[in-house]
Amino acid sequence: MTRERRQRVLQRVTGALERADDSEGGALATAVGARVAQERLRRGLSQRELAELCGTTQSAIARLEAGVRPPRLSTLIRVANALDCALEVDLRPRARPRKGRT
Repeated sequence: MTRERRQRVLQRVTGALERADDSEGGALATAVGARVAQERLRRGLSQRELAELCGTTQSAIARLEAGVRPPRLSTLIRVANALDCALEVDLRPRARPRKGRT
């Protein structure tokens, strides 16, 4: 992948991450996937290369990055280790409570 193409993809992924809203269903999976793609691209890895480092398939990485479904914690741990990143889980109050919730 050329540097220019990697930069364009990184900008697209970064935009998706910035637009993700955790209060909507599926948005968390989208945000996590976008963040994985962002870090993968920053390190200059292809999906196939990351998959090899994680012991999985390229298609599994593609599904993770696309936010098809929420990833398992074990998957996130393997990906974080492969990318030499810390994995942090944080619970914080929402800025706006969802309707019907107190």
